[in-house]
Amino acid sequence: MGKLFSIIGIFTILTLLSCEKHKVNALSSSAGTIEFSSSGGIAKFILETDAPSWKISHQPTEWLNVSPTEGTLESTEITLTAQSNTASYRSDTLTLTAGNADPVQVFVHQSDPQYLYTITTDPVEIYLGQKSASTTVRISTDAPAWNIHNSNDWIQLSQSSGSGSSATISLTTTDNNSINIRGGLITIQADQARDVNVLIYQQGKLFPDYNTDPIAPDASGMTSTAAQIAAKINVGWNIGNTLEAIGGETAWGNPMITPELIQLVKQSGFNAIRIPCSWNQHLENTSTAKIKLSWLNRVKQVIQYCVDNDLYVVLNIHWDNGWLENNVTIEKQEAVNAKQKAFWEQIATHLRDFDEHLIFAGANEPNVDNATQMEVLQTYHQTFIDAVRSTGGRNAYRVLVVQGPSTDIEKTSDLMHSLPEDQTASRIMAEIHYYTPYQFCLMDSDADWGKMFYYWGMGFHSSTDPSRNATWGEEAEMEQLFSRMKTKFVDKGIPVILGEFAVIKRTFLTGEALSLHLDSRAHYLNFLTKKARANGLLPFYWDAGNMGANASALFNRQNNTVFDQQALDAIISGARK
Repeated sequence: MGKLFSIIGIFTILTLLSCEKHKVNALSSSAGTIEFSSSGGIAKFILETDAPSWKISHQPTEWLNVSPTEGTLESTEITLTAQSNTASYRSDTLTLTAGNADPVQVFVHQSDPQYLYTITTDPVEIYLGQKSASTTVRISTDAPAWNIHNSNDWIQLSQSSGSGSSATISLTTTDNNSINIRGGLITIQADQARDVNVLIYQQGKLFPDYNTDPIAPDASGMTSTAAQIAAKINVGWNIGNTLEAIGGETAWGNPMITPELIQLVKQSGFNAIRIPCSWNQHLENTSTAKIKLSWLNRVKQVIQYCVDNDLYVVLNIHWDNGWLENNVTIEKQEAVNAKQKAFWEQIATHLRDFDEHLIFAGANEPNVDNATQMEVLQTYHQTFIDAVRSTGGRNAYRVLVVQGPSTDIEKTSDLMHSLPEDQTASRIMAEIHYYTPYQFCLMDSDADWGKMFYYWGMGFHSSTDPSRNATWGEEAEMEQLFSRMKTKFVDKGIPVILGEFAVIKRTFLTGEALSLHLDSRAHYLNFLTKKARANGLLPFYWDAGNMGANASALFNRQNNTVFDQQALDAIISGARK
């Protein structure tokens, strides 16, 4: 045992030494540039480090004295003394080193004797994003007056001249609509002082502008408002796990969509189809966000199948590997908006000629938990609407759908207090999804926090298997939640799409348990569809195509036949007006 402790002790020491060995030291200076006038003088800065020792090196000069040049303290005041300058402009570079920290440089300048005054700025270089932005520049000088020369039309200054020892000016840039970074400079000048330049760099757009062929608005075939289209949609069906499948249309086990499948859906009683769609994996060039023409054409072909059957179509950007859904944050806002704009300009332009049967939805289930994220999501919605409208034609009047936070009813009620601005009145719908209670609708294994529910609803609980009866989220709660959406949106003339709902089919059950489960499931689907319609919500059933365990398929897509007649009948009968 003693040997074991010794080994452990040695291992611990070696581990600590290893960690210490790989620690990267910190090193900083309170000044990056120091300016002396020709008359010389004294300047100071603070050196800070967590290394055991530090050192300052520079080319030996008679005109500049640095003290101290080495030490062991964590924080040290460094004094620079410059002699008067009787010759020409001169400079020196101090290199600060400490432990394994990256070296830090301090630049020292002294004016020509012909210059009586000095000018310094903080900062000397500015880096800004692509969008219009503002920052400040502090000017320090011993000159009695100064002015700024600015020849850049994309840079505006709060003032161009002044007097006194210091001033802080505001600098504002316009949007950089090029994909290239651009640079400019402003020059601060004063009589008998050396000119000082401040360099400004602005990031270009992440992606090109794809609205290259906008056309005049075209209202033909687009006369219905969002509310009028909502009145025409009875019940909808999702082509799930297909065009949004990562890896391609058939990657998740479903066959390619055919006209025969769409005809079956129409004949079964649905008059609208939601097409979840992936785009980010179908790029010709990831650096430009250019979507492959072949993919745009395939999506257009599927939409045509639907329109040929007089079906309304809701086309979205689905999960798509989460580039939008998982990045509703301030940090990702600019990049996500850039991609959102690039994608929707291409999608909208390519599909512009479809009439009002085609509806666009900007996202799927954007993950939002608070008011700050909701503000970011609103910018994604605004970008979507602006991009579609900018392409013109029928898109100027197309009905567009924006998603509530996480498409959750309670979050939407609590956080979504406004809709994005739209130049076309009465053409926006909201969207929520409903899988409540999760333990009945989607949960496929028990967890520490709860168990699966097999039975839901009044008259459908089990007396022999009571632990599997739903204990929350039944009829009363569903009605209450749907009523909140009616009050918040529908009563104000804003239709709401219930874009997804389903209950998995637990075929591992047998006998009376299976029969009760299937009857309970049919009751849920019927009740939901009926109450959604009663509250002005447009229900779209989620069909993932799977026909095995935990299935949600209504149709056998392999042979275009009905797979789950009981569930289908429950939905269609619930949707009858």
